[in-house]
Amino acid sequence: MAAPAARMAPDAGSIRVGTEKVDALINLVGELVITQSMLSRFADHCDPEDLEALRRGLIHLSRNTRELQESVLKIRMLPISFSFNRFPRLVHELSRKLGKKVELKMNGEQTELDKTVLEKIADPLVHLARNALDHGLETPERRAAAGKCETGTLELNAYHEGGSIIIEVKDDGAGINKSRVLAKARARGLVEPDANLSDDQIHNLIFLPGFSTAETVSDVSGRGVGMDVVRRNINDIGGHVHITSAEGAGTAIRIRLPLTLAILEGQMLRVGREIYVVSLISIIETVQPTREEISSVVGQMELLRHRGDYLPIIRLHELFDVDQERTDLTEGLLVVVEADGQRAALVVNELLAQQQVVIKSLDTNFKHVQGLAGATIHGDGTVALIIDVPGVIRNFVRQQAGRVGRAA
Repeated sequence: MAAPAARMAPDAGSIRVGTEKVDALINLVGELVITQSMLSRFADHCDPEDLEALRRGLIHLSRNTRELQESVLKIRMLPISFSFNRFPRLVHELSRKLGKKVELKMNGEQTELDKTVLEKIADPLVHLARNALDHGLETPERRAAAGKCETGTLELNAYHEGGSIIIEVKDDGAGINKSRVLAKARARGLVEPDANLSDDQIHNLIFLPGFSTAETVSDVSGRGVGMDVVRRNINDIGGHVHITSAEGAGTAIRIRLPLTLAILEGQMLRVGREIYVVSLISIIETVQPTREEISSVVGQMELLRHRGDYLPIIRLHELFDVDQERTDLTEGLLVVVEADGQRAALVVNELLAQQQVVIKSLDTNFKHVQGLAGATIHGDGTVALIIDVPGVIRNFVRQQAGRVGRAA
């Protein structure tokens, strides 16, 4: 009888790396060794006259370390064409099935992003493209009746912007029918009958779980699953999705993604004596409120009147049980953040530096903590916790809804 086959170790995946990236990495390691030998002579003895040489050595070390970090990150970078290449066939097959004429345009295929981000964004992009073909673009007859070219256009764009990757899925179709979306949401009890929603709030209704405007269920759409998963997957990798649409002119879905999941562009915040980090992608602006801009609901939830809207105020020191020397909102700062189409104002004492931080998982090293996405270690060895903005807003709104209901 044949012996059972040995259990194969799980495949962790592989990356094809260009030799020029490997050569650059080897050269940087050589520079780092030279700098280390330059500094090693100061380990046993350092005279005051050696301080200038020590300072120059530390500058070299800082530059070499930064360049080494960038080179290592580039090894994980792959062009987004790996995801874009599947779309010509997908668009061709689905447009034939739906009886539509579609021209696909792709720009920025050589834009690079982290391999992990690329893998996690692949399925959301496919769903957004299918959604645009099914719901966005009209049939040739309807386009001709509306005075449009019978062939619709679907665009996929990728480019760098402010240290992030932007991916756009655009179509020149019918756009989002706001009255229809709002009526469907009210019929399902997702929106109050007398609620007055802005265009952005109406557009974000399509991300609600179970929401669909399709009249019939098919293998393409109508099941009410997809768009909520798209936004959740994008948020899970630190991204943000935003919709703009004009009825009769088309829809554009804009996804902002971090270059890598290992390093975060963060804003350091002080709450009491503790230091926290918030992703720069989530921050809209910072305000110092006046008494007139602050109100409350049933004496429970505090609100900030900001640019014609009311935002919930989240006291981070209460959320994370941190000692706070000042509780008057007008004496602190409010950081306006956005996630999942919702905005909120975080109460902080002070804004500190903006810097790149290396993310350490709490789930792996400790346990999952609600409201926290991970931690990072400062140069002095202290730990700063990274705030999970979508999680904080969701938990806060859920808690406050219960409190207001009980108070009412």
